[in-house]
Amino acid sequence: MRSVELTFGESSDSSIRTDWARLLEAGLPSLATHTSPSNRPHITLAAGNSLDLGAAAQDLWGGLPIDVRFSGLVVFPAGSGKYVLARLVVPSAGLLQMHARLHQRCTGAFANTLPDAWTPHVTLARRIPGHLLGTAMDVLDERTQGECTAARLWDSPTRTTTTLGGE
Repeated sequence: MRSVELTFGESSDSSIRTDWARLLEAGLPSLATHTSPSNRPHITLAAGNSLDLGAAAQDLWGGLPIDVRFSGLVVFPAGSGKYVLARLVVPSAGLLQMHARLHQRCTGAFANTLPDAWTPHVTLARRIPGHLLGTAMDVLDERTQGECTAARLWDSPTRTTTTLGGE
């Protein structure tokens, strides 16, 4: 699988990592336990097994940095009583435009990352049992804003990231 992701500036990145640490300190699943250097807070713009950006996608990142506002928390099913917990991102006009332009130029994206189906979010934890969701939500901070400063391509078969723009 490949994905195009927006990453955060230092302050926003640190704030999300603090959420990860709070979950871990409470004995809950957290992305804090994923210690790979490629693991950092991000918003996925597109993902797919055969995602192809083409050369035209290189000029999409002139809008960075882009301010984002966080909303509440969201839960996605992750199979058999387990859930993904994420912080919702309020989709600003700039973010929606960047997302739409990317999808005009790339092919092979999963349907749930396409415009009109995409839920912009930052994942905090995977595989949280349902009975622990309330506890997880209670330990998290409320924040209202952040800043995405760069775009990258994640390639899971090679476990590499490539900077696309920004920073």
